[in-house]
Amino acid sequence: MVVGDTVIVGSTINDRAFTKEAPPGWVRAYDARTGRHKWDFHTVPQSADQFGADTWLNDSWRYSGNTNVWSLMSADDELGLVYLPIGTATNDYYGGDRLGDNLFSESLVAVDAETGRREWHFQMVHHGLWDYDLPAAPNLLDITVDGRQIKAVAQVTKQGFVYTFDRVTGEPVWPIEEREVPTDTDLIGERPSPTQPFPTRPLPFEYQGTSVDDLVDFTPEIRQLALDAVQGFRLGPLFTPQMTTGTIMRPSVGGGASWSGAAVDPDTGYLYVPSVNTHSTIGLSPPEPGEDQSTLGYLRRSLSAGPVMPSGLPLWKPPYSRMTAIDMNTGDHVWMTPLGDGQRIRTHPMLRDLGLPPLGGDGARTGPLLTTTLLIHAMVAGGSDGGPRLVAYDKTTGEEVGSLDLPGGALGAPMTFMLGRRQYIALTVGGDVPGLIALTLPE
Repeated sequence: MVVGDTVIVGSTINDRAFTKEAPPGWVRAYDARTGRHKWDFHTVPQSADQFGADTWLNDSWRYSGNTNVWSLMSADDELGLVYLPIGTATNDYYGGDRLGDNLFSESLVAVDAETGRREWHFQMVHHGLWDYDLPAAPNLLDITVDGRQIKAVAQVTKQGFVYTFDRVTGEPVWPIEEREVPTDTDLIGERPSPTQPFPTRPLPFEYQGTSVDDLVDFTPEIRQLALDAVQGFRLGPLFTPQMTTGTIMRPSVGGGASWSGAAVDPDTGYLYVPSVNTHSTIGLSPPEPGEDQSTLGYLRRSLSAGPVMPSGLPLWKPPYSRMTAIDMNTGDHVWMTPLGDGQRIRTHPMLRDLGLPPLGGDGARTGPLLTTTLLIHAMVAGGSDGGPRLVAYDKTTGEEVGSLDLPGGALGAPMTFMLGRRQYIALTVGGDVPGLIALTLPE
């Protein structure tokens, strides 16, 4: 991120190693003209008297790490502020060696771009155990709430929330409540946070938590398969702690929302969020005799050790991916549409004769592109040959108004530009012949 003459960079750190020690993911800044190092922001405190050190019990700040900005940052040039979406602390799934809330993990932090001084922060997950690091660039938008104009910043999250703040002061636009969450776990030494912050507005844009009522029920036979699949695993609401038996987390470690983020309409103050409805289950267990000993006391057997339905059937009720439009002036959801028909799911032998509505699941991990009339989004499936496609929606209603087959799966997000009097949409695609393609309407 470049603000004035300052270049600000995050970092990538291995967050899969099962150790309690890791490098801290400081954010660093450099002078764009000279290359001179200007400042560091310590995402993990580096001394006992530094702000936030008291949230790392037993001086665990001394060896804990990660807590890095791996995704995209945002900046307000006029205010001279950079907004840092920060990740989870070492380790993603076990915190017995870093008791406490662990600032600034899983926090949005506003810092002065020139000096690196913290202006305000908000932690969205206390003592994270779910890999719910902040995955996307915060969206800057100007909104009017109850007649009051607000320069706002909205952070979409893996857990399916939008946290919204005055981007000058850090005050929440709508109340954020600390609510009690489950804390029981069989992981030795673990002490989950008894509360987590829940925004009162907007409502979640994705399913949260798991229960038998959430299991797919297209037919009694499929319902029974789902019940059988989750036997032996732990179900529970959002923020249910990890267990050696395997806690089914929903949204998954990939989110809800992910690195593709959301789009903002500057004319209306609407936010458009693509998201995915899926789960993760982390296989945790102590090392067996003779295995390499983890300094954390636990090994992760798998990132996908959870329930599996036979023959690729879905486990949960649809939609399996969606686009949600939210009026950020009121916090109300305006519309939601499944992302695609779910063609690959619908053609399953047990489903193809059921006349199911659109199920989603055709893709949500590419960024949305917003124009004055359209919302454009790339899909991994649903084209005329079942392959990837580019879809245009009416941004006011969510109705699909156009679709174009793509030669390969889209990477990143589309962009748009004008050349002469013609508008183009360009995007990168993978596949057999990866490259950059540009599209426009006929003359």
